Amino acid sequence: MLSAKNFSPRQLSALTALIISIPVAMGIGMLQKSWEATIISFVIVFTGVYLLVDFIFQQFIYRKIKLIYKIIYRTKASKKEEMYYKYILPQKSIDEVREDAEAWAVQQKQEIESLRKNEIFRKEFLQNLSHEFKTPVFAIQGYIDTLLQGAMENPDINRRFLEKASRNVERLANLIQDLDEISRLERGELKLNKRNFVIQDVIREAYEGLFIKAEQQQISFSFKKGCEQPRVVFADKDKIQQVVVNLIENSIKYGKVNGSIVASVYNTDEKNVLIEISDDGMGIPEQHLLRVFERFYRTQEGRSRNITGSGLGLAICKHIIEAHGHSIHIRSKENVGTTVGFTLDARKDQSIQPKNF
Repeated sequence: MLSAKNFSPRQLSALTALIISIPVAMGIGMLQKSWEATIISFVIVFTGVYLLVDFIFQQFIYRKIKLIYKIIYRTKASKKEEMYYKYILPQKSIDEVREDAEAWAVQQKQEIESLRKNEIFRKEFLQNLSHEFKTPVFAIQGYIDTLLQGAMENPDINRRFLEKASRNVERLANLIQDLDEISRLERGELKLNKRNFVIQDVIREAYEGLFIKAEQQQISFSFKKGCEQPRVVFADKDKIQQVVVNLIENSIKYGKVNGSIVASVYNTDEKNVLIEISDDGMGIPEQHLLRVFERFYRTQEGRSRNITGSGLGLAICKHIIEAHGHSIHIRSKENVGTTVGFTLDARKDQSIQPKNF
């Protein structure tokens, strides 16, 4: 439906001139009793009113609107923008200008909200980073100070303290290495060497490498019934092994004594394979699930168990899986357990044959 509020300034100028010039021209024509006088007066009045109204629009309204647009774009107008202001902007209706201003306001609100969230995240990140560095540094400092104050003369004590200091140095080194890796991942510097391999082999090797830790907690491992059939995926084997090791290690850390870890592998379709690692451990409160893939993020329950680690494991897993063009997800319930899953590309060719267990 045609509405005056959708007219451009020049259309409004023409409409205004038409409304004024028709009765004026008809009045002059009736007085002069001449059609020629009517037509001439119509042309003169229409032209004069149109030019006047258009001039008012351009000088007193669209000059202000042009200033608003410059403020919106926060920049000195380039030649291209000046052409836009001169020829395109005057064709816009007032409603279109209002919509542009409202869209800009929404964008600004979103940017401000994003900056607030980033500021909160930055503060939390610095606090967590400080905590992760402070613990081993203070421990090393304490051991060295004790040795320098006389304990170095006792062979039993100095060896034990040096071993503890060495473990904390190793923890610092691992933390720095993980920070360096996640920085490269976030910069998009990860290079993938994709090939076909059996994902069950990688899962089994990862568990075998962590068997001693699992045995200390008496945690068993198995494949879910029906998932034993070898599934071939196309991915970077070393990086995926790193992901699986992180997930199984977390299941051991946050698992319960005499607990279990179950691995599941499914063909979701002809192109994708779903891998899930589940445990029956302490679980994660629902309010924390959206943040577990953040760097250094840990729940209070997790921190209270004094579990060592860089706190970057899940964040690294997320970046590796996303670099493969896939996603990672988590499901968890307190005192029931946690399941972390991710997808990968299925086999791309027949270059390898699956091995039977």
